[in-house]
Amino acid sequence: MNALLEVEDLTVELPVAGEPRTVLRDVSFSLDRGSTLGLVGESGSGKSMTVRTVARLLPEGARVRGGVRFDGAGVFGLRAEALRSYRAKDVAMIFQDARAHTNPVRTIGDFLTEALRINDRMPKPAALRRAQELLAEVGIGDPERRLRQFPHELSGGLLQRVMIAAAVAARPRLILADEPTTALDVTTQAEVISILRRMQREYGMAMLFITHDLELAGAVCDETIVLYAGQVMERQKSARLHEDPLHPYTAALVQARPEIGRRVERLPAIAGHPTTAYEAPDGCAFAPRCHFAEDACRAGVPPLLRIDAAQTRCVRMPGLRGRLVQAEPVGAATNEESPR
Repeated sequence: MNALLEVEDLTVELPVAGEPRTVLRDVSFSLDRGSTLGLVGESGSGKSMTVRTVARLLPEGARVRGGVRFDGAGVFGLRAEALRSYRAKDVAMIFQDARAHTNPVRTIGDFLTEALRINDRMPKPAALRRAQELLAEVGIGDPERRLRQFPHELSGGLLQRVMIAAAVAARPRLILADEPTTALDVTTQAEVISILRRMQREYGMAMLFITHDLELAGAVCDETIVLYAGQVMERQKSARLHEDPLHPYTAALVQARPEIGRRVERLPAIAGHPTTAYEAPDGCAFAPRCHFAEDACRAGVPPLLRIDAAQTRCVRMPGLRGRLVQAEPVGAATNEESPR
């Protein structure tokens, strides 16, 4: 299957207090047509910055090295008209906070029909009919009345469904979903994800899905990428990620999640604090927090190793595989010798 999206050696620097700060470092991955790829990791790992770079929604002064290709064309080479078409018809973004991304003084009808009238040059009556159809498709009853309402009159779950309707209005080939269920209760989360997955299948869209929830990534995504300090630490099939993690950081995330069927006095935690790309030490960025780190891990930035159909950025993986998921907490080694 040919890749729809290709990200190659992507490095992004942002200006902070007049100094360039690296937020993504040599990120590479591809996404096939119709597939779903998850991005997981702690806050500051680079998840949102990755999807914003794909959409070319970077702040002023950002410096980019590497490339992003969509259907074979370089995204950063697109000029004004082609870029507008790319954002309007090829790629759509669903943000985690629907209220922050809808205009509070404009109706839902205005929000949904704006792109249809401007990008597709659809007459207003036809755009309104299409907007009603979209609301019905995402499970919102009485769509004619809803189009006359304002964002504050809708619950968080309904407004997130409106965001999904707006995203799929032009039937894009790629959805960028930036934690679309974070602010919702569990029941509403399940409903929103079900709608999103159904529409993805119906329209044949690919999806780049950001989440903090490993269980959700396992349920939604075909494959999952684990990011840490702006780098790819691991990529593999989502189901295998839980059963056979290939990086100590992934194993630590798996161990730290609660399980209904397991009783523990205290959930394992990762020692230390999350590290951004510009704070990362020489060598493996996770080494200061890793229970398995040794001198070889600090000698240089580890390359991405291919193991079967997966990838991992851990030089010790050949000797650690199968030993990472354990009963005791995974944390940084202190005065004790790292396990061999």
